[in-house]
Amino acid sequence: MTQTNEKIGFIGIGLMGHGMAKNIVEKGFPLTVVAHRNRAPVEDLVSRGAVEAASLEEVARGCTIIFLCLTGSPEVAAAIAALKPGLRAGSVIVDCSTSDPTVTQRIAVELAAIGVHIADAPLSRTPKEAWAGTLDCMVGAEVDIFARVQPVIATWAAKIVHIGGIGDGHRMKLLNNFLSLGYAALYSEALALSRKVGIPVAEFDKVIRGGRMDCGFYQTFMGYALEGNREAHKFSLSNAYKDLRYVESMANAATVTTTMASAVKNSFAVAMANGGNGAADYVPHLSDFIARANGIE
Repeated sequence: MTQTNEKIGFIGIGLMGHGMAKNIVEKGFPLTVVAHRNRAPVEDLVSRGAVEAASLEEVARGCTIIFLCLTGSPEVAAAIAALKPGLRAGSVIVDCSTSDPTVTQRIAVELAAIGVHIADAPLSRTPKEAWAGTLDCMVGAEVDIFARVQPVIATWAAKIVHIGGIGDGHRMKLLNNFLSLGYAALYSEALALSRKVGIPVAEFDKVIRGGRMDCGFYQTFMGYALEGNREAHKFSLSNAYKDLRYVESMANAATVTTTMASAVKNSFAVAMANGGNGAADYVPHLSDFIARANGIE
């Protein structure tokens, strides 16, 4: 068992959070969780040794480090507002969501006024790695706060990079997602063009796979496009679209042109405007929407 004085709270035990929380409690940290809509993850975590709280305020009163793994900045801001009455000076909020860094910095100022710290620690990879404890994590935090949260993060992340100060983790995450979602847009358009000119997906894949243009993201993307596995990469179209809007916002604040980022965002906007279901459609399914936009079934 891990020897620690820290008491961990976890809010947002969805696709990613469930596996992360599982690793925290199984590797010896005392863990408190709270239910949202789906009770199954709560019941699983309680069976592994976690404690269920009745409210976010109760989580705040009983924990010294509280992880958030939510959809985006509006949900994070709402959760912190609900936590605030119970937060104690010296406690730490760790935001693992992909959030808008300008909001992260504003929240940091609000929390500092009551003696509460914040770290941004967004993730890379998929629910499979969350369950295995092998996620990538990029952290924005003051040095002493990073030292406190790093042992807990290490229960679910194999690669941890301390990027810099508050907000830098979220900035790096947006850059990371711009690249990965840019790949998705490129693959989708290339596959549509390939089919239009008479090259089947299987033949396309024979050339790319194992060559210089191959990568892990390509392989999970093609798990759907080639093999039909709808759950090959479980990251929703709606979250992807949200992240790309955050990329544009960050670029706007930095006065950077977004020729590529906006084009990628618009590829996902096509999917969202044509029936993309946030709960059931994942990033590799973008290939279907781009195909249909080009008259391909």
